[in-house]
Amino acid sequence: MKVFRGLPNAESRAACALSIGNFDGVHCGHQALLARMQQAAAELRLPTAVMTFEPHPREFFAQHSNGAFTAPARIANLRDKLQSLSNAGVDRVIVEHFNASFAALTPDEFVSKILVQGLSVKWLIVGEDFRFGAKRAGDIELLKDAGKQHGFHVEALPNVLNDGTRVSSSAIRLALAQGDFDHAKALLGHSYTISGHVIHGKKLGNKLGFPTLNLRIAHKHPALTGIFVVQVHGLDDRPLPGVASLGVRPTVDDSGRILLETHVFDYAQNAYGKLIRVEFLKKLRDEEKYVDLPTLTAAIAKDSDQARAYFAQMQNSAISATDRI
Repeated sequence: MKVFRGLPNAESRAACALSIGNFDGVHCGHQALLARMQQAAAELRLPTAVMTFEPHPREFFAQHSNGAFTAPARIANLRDKLQSLSNAGVDRVIVEHFNASFAALTPDEFVSKILVQGLSVKWLIVGEDFRFGAKRAGDIELLKDAGKQHGFHVEALPNVLNDGTRVSSSAIRLALAQGDFDHAKALLGHSYTISGHVIHGKKLGNKLGFPTLNLRIAHKHPALTGIFVVQVHGLDDRPLPGVASLGVRPTVDDSGRILLETHVFDYAQNAYGKLIRVEFLKKLRDEEKYVDLPTLTAAIAKDSDQARAYFAQMQNSAISATDRI
């Protein structure tokens, strides 16, 4: 899969089947949309392309609204979004920088400058609630009319439902915020994970007896915060159990930087620079600020004990199920 930061240059431009959206989480609704695009592209012998945005448009407007708007929580970082799009078989992704000039494009300018001149779109699919152009003035009917004028076909995918409820990024954010990982998994089509390269930290975990693998969270509004039972992929040929903290670490850091710190049980190897994927299984509690390091250490020990008990229970349940076969 090729990734373009902004519109491809003339040499890289080619007629395509396209979908447009934020694709936060690349959930089951997004997957249905991408599958329909793949089908149409195969029939028309076109490469598939996705246009997405960085930052999220609502993040941009929140930054420039003097508090009138709030930024949405992020389900996925850009790395995970791109990996999910690659897994879906997308040929190219255009990561468009959402800024003031892009936000100011009229619907007609968006069609002519972006879709026609910039991407040579021949077939386009979007969600049925898709809006585009300055002040969200463009809708599906306007887009279909523009397609007839410029020679590209437009489809709108109806809402995808899960147990009668619309699959959406907002529903996933709510499930994650509530620690309902089973519901989030049903909407995503897979377990909720965050990936990244392990970075160096302040080594405080080592001093406290709980060394951690640290992942930097680039965005300021993760979809969940707190202490979690997790398992880590990428360190071994099987996932390794652990406990993780995702948040601002209020006891030891007042910078506001968000970090995912994972203590992998009984793991002592050097993992700096490795690409790992942290899978969230259960929320234990919210993040807290403690009066001193001994109190923090005691809380971490309790979290680790609870996480170990969770895995022991899962193992016993699996053995019991095997015995009944």
